[in-house]
Amino acid sequence: MAEYRLETSWRPVEGSFGCLTFTLFNLSTEALSGFSLAYTSETRIAEKHVCDGGSLKRQVAHFHEFLPPEGLSIPPGGRWRFSVDGLTRAPKHLTAGVKSAYLTLGDGRYVPVAFGPLLLDGRDGAAPPPLLSPDRVEEPYSLLPWPMSLGLKAGGLPDILYPAERTRPDAIKAVSVVVSLYQRLYPTEKVPFSLCAVKSGRAVRFMIESSIAAFAYELRFSAHEIVLSSADAAGRHYGLISLAQLLHGARAEREIFKFPNFGAIADQPRHGWRGCHLDVSRQFYPVSDIMRLIDILAWNKLNIFHWHLTDDEAWRLEIKAYPALTEIGGRRGPDEVLVPQLGDGAETRSGHYRQEEVRQIVAHAAALHIEVVPEIDIPGHSTATLLSLPELVDGQESPDSYRAVQGYSNNALNPAVEFTYEFLGKVFDEMVTLFPSEYIHIGGDEVAKGAWLSSPLCKALMEREKLAGTAELQSYFLKRVKTMLSERGRKLAGWNEVAHGGGVEPDGTLLMAWEKLTVGIELAQGGYDVVMTPGQAYYLDMAQAEAWDEPGASWAGYAPPEHTYAYEAELPEAVQAKLRGIQACIWTENFASRAYFNRLVFPRLSAVAEAAWTPLARKDWDRFAAIVRMWPVL
Repeated sequence: MAEYRLETSWRPVEGSFGCLTFTLFNLSTEALSGFSLAYTSETRIAEKHVCDGGSLKRQVAHFHEFLPPEGLSIPPGGRWRFSVDGLTRAPKHLTAGVKSAYLTLGDGRYVPVAFGPLLLDGRDGAAPPPLLSPDRVEEPYSLLPWPMSLGLKAGGLPDILYPAERTRPDAIKAVSVVVSLYQRLYPTEKVPFSLCAVKSGRAVRFMIESSIAAFAYELRFSAHEIVLSSADAAGRHYGLISLAQLLHGARAEREIFKFPNFGAIADQPRHGWRGCHLDVSRQFYPVSDIMRLIDILAWNKLNIFHWHLTDDEAWRLEIKAYPALTEIGGRRGPDEVLVPQLGDGAETRSGHYRQEEVRQIVAHAAALHIEVVPEIDIPGHSTATLLSLPELVDGQESPDSYRAVQGYSNNALNPAVEFTYEFLGKVFDEMVTLFPSEYIHIGGDEVAKGAWLSSPLCKALMEREKLAGTAELQSYFLKRVKTMLSERGRKLAGWNEVAHGGGVEPDGTLLMAWEKLTVGIELAQGGYDVVMTPGQAYYLDMAQAEAWDEPGASWAGYAPPEHTYAYEAELPEAVQAKLRGIQACIWTENFASRAYFNRLVFPRLSAVAEAAWTPLARKDWDRFAAIVRMWPVL
């Protein structure tokens, strides 16, 4: 049991973002003195603040360190209380409080501190509402995403499905892939397929039909066999997953779901890009978790895994040309170059993906018809990079010349430092050997207004190239990056800010509209291919209800599963052809535990998957809610 515990509460204050009160309890048998208290929290202390009962020693983004009044000694069983009025924004949910805490003692030791959720002082926070509606289905078949066309009649439940006699080896291998997927997702359940004939089962016959669209499939059911037709391996794969889902639901919820004996399904995806993003910079996920998430994407018929590998908080990808990126940039802790953030405590936390692990993950995804699109976030969100490789910094630039988003100062690669491009060239050289994806995502988001303007090198560059301001400097930088990617046979993907300051050439560029729907429309009108990923519906770190006790972020509002499910990210007809698809984003500031991950990501990930696949006219919230209860979580 921890010998110290920190309780935190927030109360609103008129004319400000409210006041935080901290109470540190000494549960040990010795008096506590000569210490400092460090904690991490998304609710940041503003530069202008008033602290009663303590003082802020230092702050780096989400990391805060406070000192008690001089001479304070907390006896065993005693407490130290202090309050802070002056925040950068008002907290809206219980997860906006402390995510980790520790003490630094007078002898230099670091001691962990237990903590609880942020309490709402003086008001009832209200319990979160139910997130799913009661089970109501008109068609008793467990398919998710729901298919384009379906006309079925239920019958007896087969014991198992198996390939018909004389099935080609490639089709048998495809069955084996789906069997293995099912075993990983549902390890205690009976598998849906056997590779051998079973008397109590039903045969599946495979047909190649060139008239069927790419990625599409058809299923025809009779009392004796099932015919799965497709034009390609991806369509066959999706058809097999549909059969596995049908059998899974009919076994798991026999009173609600049935298996068809007659009829047909004709199905194809609504969008070509059906993606899920994962940020592994704020929270590191081991290879086993990445593999399982990819399995879950496959079960939901998603086909893009957007892997956000770098940010201010960490660099997670091994680059052999620059080992410091992970030796320094992959570690956070009290004695590390990168201080603790977002759940880090007294012990150093580290993690990165070795190149052999990346190859395993990419191959695993490819076997499930999922493409891995890597992201290194540049030029902004580069604190971990700059601290790992100080030669990337213009040493003449004022260290506090501007304030970046999320509390990081001077966190952008400098477009006028020529080593920046040598560095990126070597990074890209290694990335293209690891990721065969069509695109490499380069971020391009949230560069602070005023960035680089105090850099003498940038001033000279602006004069030479006739550039005005931060946005045009970024455009210059990204144009060079796009050329570097093209030379390596890759296309540029980025967030919607890539279009700022003149942007880059739209041809061969894919931009993700995260701020709002109108931004996606503007990008398409500017000639860019667009993936819609609006924070208001598809950011899965957003809270699912307004209630204080519902976990998550709130800057984009809140998004209950029904809202995410119903949201339509379509573009006007004139630019509809520029819409490549849609994507869920998992930003992990609030995911300090597996429980919070599962509560926030599911079932909304499946809701985005159905929006990406199923035509609007075929969507049905009640049916979705009944089916998704049976779907796997991390």
